[in-house]
Amino acid sequence: MPDVPEVPDAPRGYRERASRVAGAVLWTNTTGPAGRPVLPDGCTDLIWSEGRLLVAGPDTGPYHPGGVPPGTGFTGLRFAPGQGPAVFGVPAHELRDRRVPLADLWPAAQVRELTERAAEQAAARVATGVGRVLEETAGARLRQGAAGPAGDARTAAVAAALARGRPVAEVARAVALSERQLHRLSLDTFGYGPKTLARVLRFVRALDLARTGMPYAEVAVRAGYADQAHLAREVKSLAGAPMGALLGSG
Repeated sequence: MPDVPEVPDAPRGYRERASRVAGAVLWTNTTGPAGRPVLPDGCTDLIWSEGRLLVAGPDTGPYHPGGVPPGTGFTGLRFAPGQGPAVFGVPAHELRDRRVPLADLWPAAQVRELTERAAEQAAARVATGVGRVLEETAGARLRQGAAGPAGDARTAAVAAALARGRPVAEVARAVALSERQLHRLSLDTFGYGPKTLARVLRFVRALDLARTGMPYAEVAVRAGYADQAHLAREVKSLAGAPMGALLGSG
């Protein structure tokens, strides 16, 4: 398995790589003395930490982990927008802005078996072991067609079109749905309506561009904002802080 690369401007101790589960990302993190908030990205995560399995739902604003001591280790599998519900078996809007024990979603015996497997890998200090357990479990759920909205081609097409800044009405027509049907589909698969999803995906794009050192005015144009002031308002609304603070320069 290749080394996990560092992510530019990511919190210290955070590393990620492409997962064996198509579309997903496997990540690890060790918390520092001053934890940073988790920013909205349209994704859901399956997380292992300190002997527990948790599910992180799609966020609409910054999530501030509370009561996590420095040095706490996390291993997570982050699913692409629209992919998580097919793994967890519940509509994404039920997980929006929440962190819940996996045992609240899956049968107790299944969660117990998975917890024991992950704990064995963690105890053996196998660097990639816990991540492999998460990947195998998620992959099996996807292959079995677990209950919940599937991350099918239509879902992927909706996310891609909204990420490109296409109007909601145009996206609905492209996938042969009414706007009301598209809204229901978006709530089930992404956790929020298409307009909110578009805002989140645009924010993710802007943050990625800004991390390259691109001037904010150019970031605004490239990401699809009306101007730099519009970019600043949206970043503050979704992240709770200005872009400079998110990049560690302000």
